[in-house]
Amino acid sequence: MLRVDLQYRAGDFMLAAAFEAPTPGLTALFGPSGAGKSTLLQLVAGLTQPIAGRIEIDGTCLFDARGGTCLRPEARGIGYVFQDLRLFPHLDVAANLDYGRRRARGRPAALARDRALELLALGPLLGRRIAGLSGGERQRVALGRALLAHPRLLLLDEPLSALDAARRAELLPYFERLRAERSLSILLVTHQYEDVLRLADSVVLLEQGRVLSAGSPMGLATDPALRMRLPADSVGALVEGRVGRVDAARGLAVVPLGGAGSLRVPATGLAPGQPVRLQLLARDLIIATEEPRALSVRNRLRAVVVSLLPEPGEQCLVQLEAAGLPLLARITRDASDELALTPGREVWVLVKALSLVGHIF
Repeated sequence: MLRVDLQYRAGDFMLAAAFEAPTPGLTALFGPSGAGKSTLLQLVAGLTQPIAGRIEIDGTCLFDARGGTCLRPEARGIGYVFQDLRLFPHLDVAANLDYGRRRARGRPAALARDRALELLALGPLLGRRIAGLSGGERQRVALGRALLAHPRLLLLDEPLSALDAARRAELLPYFERLRAERSLSILLVTHQYEDVLRLADSVVLLEQGRVLSAGSPMGLATDPALRMRLPADSVGALVEGRVGRVDAARGLAVVPLGGAGSLRVPATGLAPGQPVRLQLLARDLIIATEEPRALSVRNRLRAVVVSLLPEPGEQCLVQLEAAGLPLLARITRDASDELALTPGREVWVLVKALSLVGHIF
């Protein structure tokens, strides 16, 4: 477990952050620019010192103002990938990676070198110079260098912010693979809620130097006081499961959900038995009060209305439960009134297969 409880001041800015995050796992620090996310990373890394508090990971104290403990950055066993990457341009990829390996200082490897190279597809790049790499390739090299230092905690500061949409799409699967290893503890700074939904095991919501919430991504979406801080089109549920079978002829994979039924998703990149995370965005869910027939929609789940959460304008967010699986659907208030939706009512939830993407976890 990573435990953080600290205070820091710089001019008029005050950061007071207290939260716990599971290890191993990927915790996202999410919030608007100026919330204190990058500052928090620097404090954990030891590059900046808090004025009070304590930082501890897996029972090892990194900083304790009251007890007088403040480990040097190099003694904390932390890997840090900065926004500007800080690769050595005069060295090739292999030499940059070797620099990370030399910093391991005998710590046990979370990932073996060959496995790190495989995960990040770095083998073909080893002999190339940094100047000749694309932005996505440089990011992968920076990740590889940090991993080969065998950190107990990996800090990632906005690793995708400088990339265009095409490079982001290219790089995101590598982060999914890192998360899927389940042997790493990662603290990721992002202001993109899409990254939280796709990658995070837990999330810490920061605003103006304060922690507003810490817990599951789903908790943000269902808390009325917090979901208003999320992009409207990004609110939704997360579903995790394993691919049951793949129908190559139809291009669909089936993910069983226990008592809730199953979901069909595009089969691209998926194989039987593979663990996946699915995003069911509230905007994509349709509610029916009668069993639907003769529709092109492939996914139909039985659910119960838990609550109706009012939203600005003429919309509302319907909180549902399908055999223990929490779901969210955004509909108009007019539709809610016409369907007479009330807590406890049984409904059908429909979602197009093509609106779902299976992300490896």
